[in-house]
Amino acid sequence: MAVRHITPTQKKARATLSAVIAILIGSGMWLARSVHRVNIEGGSMAPALLPGDRLLVIKPPQLLRSRLFGKEPWLKSGEVVAVRDPRHPARILVKRVASVDRKGRTLEVLGDAGQASTDSRTFGPVPLSSVLGRAVYRYAPDGRTGRGPWAAEYDRR
Repeated sequence: MAVRHITPTQKKARATLSAVIAILIGSGMWLARSVHRVNIEGGSMAPALLPGDRLLVIKPPQLLRSRLFGKEPWLKSGEVVAVRDPRHPARILVKRVASVDRKGRTLEVLGDAGQASTDSRTFGPVPLSSVLGRAVYRYAPDGRTGRGPWAAEYDRR
C-alpha cells in the first residue's frame, strides 16, 4: 500500500479551511442568538410604531459590545428595545428606554402611548439580562420601512 504524503502547502490549506469553517459556524451561532424579528401587536408605542410593524432587533455579544462601545452603555435613554416581560417571560415587549441603572444592571422602559402601555410604571425596572436587543430596522409594512431610532412623535402613514 502506498503512503500518501501531505505537503506543507496542503497542510496550510487544510488549516485555513478549518478556520474558515469554524468562523462560519461561530457566526451562525452568534446570529441565531443576537438577531431577532419582532412584530408589533399593540398600540403602546404609537405613533412611532404601530400594530403590524415588524422590527429587526440586534444585541451584540458582550465582547463586541465592549469593543464597539467601550465604557459607554450600549443602551441609552430614548432607544427602542425588545425586552422579555418580567411577568410572562415568553412574551416580548417593545418599549423605549427611559433610564439605565448600570450599577443595579436594570433599565426602565416606557411605551410612547402612556395610557395604552404596560411598562416599568406597572412592573418596575427590567434586568438587563431580559433585553433581547435594540430595534435597528423596521422591515414591514411597505411604506413604513426604514432604520431606527424612531422619535416618539414619529408618524409616516
